[in-house]
Amino acid sequence: MSSTEVPDPDIVQPLAPHQDDAPKRYSMAEVERARSAPEDIEEKGANVDYGKIDKEVAKYSSAVRIEISPEENIRLRKLIDKRVLLVMILTYFLQAIDKGTLSFSSIMGLPKDTGMLTPEGKVSQDFSWLTTCIYITILIVEYPQNYIIARVPVAKYLSFSIIAWGAVLACHAACHNFVGLVVVRTLLGLFESACQPAFVILSAMWYKREEQASRVTYWYMMNGAQQIVGGLLAYCFTLITDGPLKSWQWLFMAYGIISVVFGFFVLWWMPDSPMRAKCFTEEDKHLMVERVRENQTGLQNRTFKKEQVWDALTDPQTWCYAGIQFTTTLPTSGLGAFANLIISGSLGFTNLQTQLLAMVLGFYIIIVLLGSVWLVKKFNQNILVMLGFVIPSFVGTILLMTVPNQTFAQHVGLLICYYITLSFWAAQTLALSMMSRNVGGQTKKTVVVATNFIFWSAGNAIGPQVFLSREAPKYFTAFATHLGCYSLLVLILIFFRFYLVRQNKKRDQLAAAGVSEARDERLTHAFEDLTDRENPNFRYVY
Repeated sequence: MSSTEVPDPDIVQPLAPHQDDAPKRYSMAEVERARSAPEDIEEKGANVDYGKIDKEVAKYSSAVRIEISPEENIRLRKLIDKRVLLVMILTYFLQAIDKGTLSFSSIMGLPKDTGMLTPEGKVSQDFSWLTTCIYITILIVEYPQNYIIARVPVAKYLSFSIIAWGAVLACHAACHNFVGLVVVRTLLGLFESACQPAFVILSAMWYKREEQASRVTYWYMMNGAQQIVGGLLAYCFTLITDGPLKSWQWLFMAYGIISVVFGFFVLWWMPDSPMRAKCFTEEDKHLMVERVRENQTGLQNRTFKKEQVWDALTDPQTWCYAGIQFTTTLPTSGLGAFANLIISGSLGFTNLQTQLLAMVLGFYIIIVLLGSVWLVKKFNQNILVMLGFVIPSFVGTILLMTVPNQTFAQHVGLLICYYITLSFWAAQTLALSMMSRNVGGQTKKTVVVATNFIFWSAGNAIGPQVFLSREAPKYFTAFATHLGCYSLLVLILIFFRFYLVRQNKKRDQLAAAGVSEARDERLTHAFEDLTDRENPNFRYVY
């Protein structure tokens, strides 16, 4: 795990190790002096294998751990939030609201205008395929997308994807039949598939482990924000009753144009990495790289490593993350696509009331996600919090299947039950943040993230199909399937926690036995692109 290879002083100019084993606090002047001392390079490289470190990362990293003060950390985090978190939040909000347009347009005349009604006047099964085709596309392109994301400037690629999906979204307004809608929905899936994988990579690249759960939650809770804003805007668009375009066509046009404009903003505003961030000083770039050293998950490496692919495919972590995504997205996608049809058709609310009630659901989702991350910060327990938030999903779903739906009081009660079924979103969000914190090695991370989102897209593709049109508006088969998903999710989470606790105990035993690699407080190998299983000094969060 070490090498005495002397690095090129023009590329790698690390600090000399301090005589003490404990990490020390250095000023940037000391860092620069250490970097300009070529006669010390042999000593400085004694414990670091520079052949494993990405050249850009090596230029801005040191050979020893530099401890950054809490005040400095806060200052750096605010700079990063302004450039990175802001973009992730707004991008995901736009993607969520773009996806939500289908649900809102379902009661604005889109099924009727595009020939997707049965002779009885109900929405046909074709409507389900408008959601499914997006996720089938994502399932196919996810591995190529993740391969590209790991090897190109992330911000520029994200910008291109936003501009492209905005243009495709606007083209929905020109569709007049099912075939046209399938084409544009498929293209939408192609371009939107870059968003979440890029965010997982960005979260691990810019943020410390203890910061990632909240950052992932902040952008993921835009699913709730889109319900609030989307519901209000959809209500406004519903009021359009004449003119050259139908109300649902204006909806797609407006959101598409806004997305294109925002894509150009991302191109201008967001840096690709700490090393390439022209908006920050050289001193800040050094510190931004150093502050993520303790993550030990790597920062950037564009070399494809076959052994890390095998590591990913044989790691139980990979399949636990995939299972969590499948068992949460299958209910999510169906409930999302059919939300307004359930509320208006099954629970007896008018179309305008339904659009406004979507705002309440949005507030509930935000409360759930913020509440889950608060509990994680307070108790430092990710998986137990995830298990806790699955319980209301069981309760809500069972009541939806068993309680009669005849009086107004029952309508309101069942509406509340519908809201609380979405409590399991906390598990989905925390799993994403755990993945960014627990997986080391860039090639391995690419495979794990791709596998995660393949199962994510599979769940999303299947979800709408279990809502059978012949069972409208109760959809008994769909809710029974959801109960099965929640049960499987509980089993996965219990096993996952047992596995991670066991792995940490094994590493603690190595450290107690005197294995230096298992208790390296200086984090010497943090940037060597080791996987979490190759690095005995790595500890999992659970």
